[in-house]
Amino acid sequence: MLKVLLLFIILIAGIVLGPVLSGHQGYVLIQTDSQNITTSITALVIMFLLLQFLLIFIGWCYRRLKRTSTFTHSWVFGGYKRSRARSQTKQALLKLAEGDFKQVEHLMTRNIDHAEHPVVNYLLAAEAAQQRGDYFRTNQYIERAAEVADKDQLPVDITRVRIQLAQGEIHAARHGVDNLLNRAPRHPEVLRLAEQAYSLSGAYQSLIDILPSMMKVDLRNEEEILKVRQQAYIGLMNQVMAEKGSAGLKVWWKDQNRKIRHDIALQVAMAEHLIECNDHDMAQQIILNGLKQQYDERLLLLIPHLKANDAEGVQKVLAHLLKQHGATPLLNSTMGQVALRHGEWVNAETAFKAALAQRPDAHDYAWLADALDRLQKREEAAQARSQGFMLTLKRESDIEA
Repeated sequence: MLKVLLLFIILIAGIVLGPVLSGHQGYVLIQTDSQNITTSITALVIMFLLLQFLLIFIGWCYRRLKRTSTFTHSWVFGGYKRSRARSQTKQALLKLAEGDFKQVEHLMTRNIDHAEHPVVNYLLAAEAAQQRGDYFRTNQYIERAAEVADKDQLPVDITRVRIQLAQGEIHAARHGVDNLLNRAPRHPEVLRLAEQAYSLSGAYQSLIDILPSMMKVDLRNEEEILKVRQQAYIGLMNQVMAEKGSAGLKVWWKDQNRKIRHDIALQVAMAEHLIECNDHDMAQQIILNGLKQQYDERLLLLIPHLKANDAEGVQKVLAHLLKQHGATPLLNSTMGQVALRHGEWVNAETAFKAALAQRPDAHDYAWLADALDRLQKREEAAQARSQGFMLTLKRESDIEA
């Protein structure tokens, strides 16, 4: 177009200046065998410019015609392939719902270059290949998707991590999750994959760190978040116990904030770990402090497993709970077991009879029989054992039925 504009400017200049120079325009002679052609220089220039304009116009018409032909060919044949690719993608989604992963992979990869979103087709094909256990093709599709996706790599990386978790490549998935969290720290699927990767790899502190983000995006409700947090802290306890034993556990527990140390589930877990490490004094301290803060039967159930020397402290706390919360079967049974462990046969007999008066229990009958034996009450002991035995048989028959 710039050339055409330039020619028009020259033509107009010639028309304007032609009459001015008419007296000095000279002439041009073109001689052939049969004739002579004479014209002025102005006329020759005008004819030359017109000829140039004509040639440019013919060239423009040719290019336009060629471009139109190419577009028509692309529209006719490319449009057909795009339509076919769209139809095959729809069929593949239906097969995905049916669980026919072989057909999903086949349909997703046919005419994939003409699909509306080739990267989606490659990713779904990778998922289908993974479901079939064809890891070679899975990786091929993932790499191809990464090439097609160009700068939008987030869906590709999320799919890669999901597939790595499904294939059991836990450490590779954890590395991928770390990178994803740097790029999209509140992406729901990234957080879901991070929770799974951190749990499986034992990265419990990393799991705890992402819990606030999981709460903000409503990935889990408050109760579920609390459960995940408790499991993560128990996982940390296992690691500390394995690496540093009871001494490390006590230091770690003291370093936790008040909210963690007052969590009943974590108090129970900590006491269980200390009992396993044979540190009964520290376990007893945690259990009794927990019961003073809040009555919870999970803590109460651990008391009979303690082998600490401070029986008086335990009995004092149990007596206080008895006054504060009333005589419950478990509380009476626990008092009886503590008394039985420390040779207080009369107190044990009284506590077990009080527990059995509230509800029958085979274990309490057996412990009562032991206390009665120590008190030389053989007949009552035999009767208690018989009642416990009958109760056990009844429960077994109920379970079988």
